Amino acid sequence: MHPKEHQTTSLALFCKVVDNYGDIGICWRLARQLEQEHGIAVTLWVDDLQSFQRICPEVAIDREAQQIGTVTVRYWRDQNGVFAASDVADIVIEFFACDIPPAYIAAMAERTPHPVWLNLEGLSAEAWVEGCHTLSSPHPSLSLTKYFFFPGFTSKTGGLLLESGLQQQRQTFQHDQAAMAAFLGQFGVTPAEMAFLKVSLFCYPQAPVSALFHAWQSSDTAIICLVPEGIAVDAVQAFIGGTGQAAKAGATATRDALTVRVLPFIPQPDYDKLLWACDLNFVRGEDSFVRAQWAGKPFIWHIYPQDKDLHHLKLNAFLQCYAAKTESLIEFSLGWNAATKTAVDWAAIWPLLEADMQKIAIMSMDWQRQLLANGDLASNLLKFAETVR
Repeated sequence: MHPKEHQTTSLALFCKVVDNYGDIGICWRLARQLEQEHGIAVTLWVDDLQSFQRICPEVAIDREAQQIGTVTVRYWRDQNGVFAASDVADIVIEFFACDIPPAYIAAMAERTPHPVWLNLEGLSAEAWVEGCHTLSSPHPSLSLTKYFFFPGFTSKTGGLLLESGLQQQRQTFQHDQAAMAAFLGQFGVTPAEMAFLKVSLFCYPQAPVSALFHAWQSSDTAIICLVPEGIAVDAVQAFIGGTGQAAKAGATATRDALTVRVLPFIPQPDYDKLLWACDLNFVRGEDSFVRAQWAGKPFIWHIYPQDKDLHHLKLNAFLQCYAAKTESLIEFSLGWNAATKTAVDWAAIWPLLEADMQKIAIMSMDWQRQLLANGDLASNLLKFAETVR
């Protein structure tokens, strides 16, 4: 850890929660890494403490300001705060073009020297990202310049979030069968179920989960599907049975080849372990999407839906550059995101993906090496900030 007196750089990170857990998930990972690995004094402004608490149980939802570890968390209540130049951090990051308080921007202009102002954009593999990464945007009326910073999959982008010790932690965990069994055992997974094909499921409500469950019931392989509480509510409730409220953590049912277990929402470090312990991971949005790539296991991405199906362009751009894919993974991914022109026969496509899973896992290691060559997002962001100070 870095003593506070040595933390000469301060950073304010503004996060508006749109995608429930992905936005705050990314910002919380970034905040912790900047503090723990780089000695930055971070203040995280977030407008939804309840979503934050789901992934970080230490968060109190009734406080204006609090310390979580050594990161200062401020409740971003409205746009009408009062700020002085002395309140402004050395580096100011607005996540995904959120509108930070006008009074804060005015205080930025009064501060000497001006802070480095970054708009940390969403992750995309689309070609235009490389051309927009680090572009400047002068403020129309104040003597401030904002820079666009894009995460990405190539050396011409900012890279991906990756803590320095994550890969070693993953390898140690995945080589320890007892540790994986103990971890999943706390959620009710039995020793017998450890031999099943283990799937984690995190998706948006429109995912075709019921159809996939039906296909899995007829599988030649025993499958256990681990679903966080509140995810795929209708499909899980229909499978587990009963009426009324959604299935709670601990609920489980087995039908033919498929067992479904409902998990509690778990903190971020445990979510990584869940991805590491499973054979196949269904992920959504941006945060779990990146963590699945570092897990080195086959995964299916449910992309955040956009008007006019613009998210399909983003999905196809990723599938084009992704090195750990087979035809079955492409077809399954497109079907999962309703990006196909014809109906998907899940009973036909699932065995093809299952047969390719070992091959995909091996290719995932090569993909990771490509990503590692780009450096990590937090380090790249700070290096860029130094160049524009």
